[in-house]
Amino acid sequence: MINRNIRVSLLGLCVLLLSSFALAQQLSPRDDPAQQRVEPFQVFDNLYYVGAKWVSAWVLETDQGLILFDSLYGDLVDIAIDGIRALGMDPNDIRYVIVTHAHFDHIGGAKRMQDEFGAVVMMTEADWQMTEVEPIYQAYPKPRRHLTVGNGSSLNLGRTRLSFFQTPGHTPGVLSTRFTVYDDGYPHTAFMFGGVGLNFSGVERTEMYIDSVKRLMGMGDIEVNVPNHEGSGDVFERYELLKQRRDGDAHPFVDPESYEAWLEILLINAEDKLQQEQAAAAN
Repeated sequence: MINRNIRVSLLGLCVLLLSSFALAQQLSPRDDPAQQRVEPFQVFDNLYYVGAKWVSAWVLETDQGLILFDSLYGDLVDIAIDGIRALGMDPNDIRYVIVTHAHFDHIGGAKRMQDEFGAVVMMTEADWQMTEVEPIYQAYPKPRRHLTVGNGSSLNLGRTRLSFFQTPGHTPGVLSTRFTVYDDGYPHTAFMFGGVGLNFSGVERTEMYIDSVKRLMGMGDIEVNVPNHEGSGDVFERYELLKQRRDGDAHPFVDPESYEAWLEILLINAEDKLQQEQAAAAN
């Protein structure tokens, strides 16, 4: 009887181990926190990177609490939370979560930020509506509807002011944000374009995207690109330069020429996509 129980226990253990192995085999490198973990770092006096390797999250520190840009997703949410703590801040001080758009990799951790830390989630109406239908890429815990923002909206938290712009295309309601960062007290105008990818279809959406990019190009005074995917702004490469910076050197993230050139590339790619969409629609 004892031997039979041992055999049953061993069989159960084998099934458990095989199931765990299969789950590990199925886990995408992008979803694996062990592969995605990045040590958090400070970029400006009031701006910190707490994101993963492939998708970003940023903390803006104010005199009245923290503002988190995007929330990561799944097990990657711990990267942001751990990063905030490692930088000497408290996640309980997160006052707002600015969700750039309602794809899982940006919104997936928003509900956890609400539940655990009492954060208020902000998003455009069009993207709040996206949370009410089947997710496009990957399921996520749906956050409770909090604040809706769009063109002309702003947020004041202490002495910090954020200005919002609806820049549709990547999703119907991409939220972009303009704010001030400080380099040893010296102010610079920063901007987060909330949705850059061309992974959508349709003439109308592509025209929306082109209009959005042109509006951003018309601003003309943006000095710092704060991307929600690090590859859109060479975040890690610039941080390496920042660590080597000497007194008197320019801040590697303050690069208006590179930002403007990047927008031009986005426009060229979108116009090429529009031609393809129009050709497909004509057939």
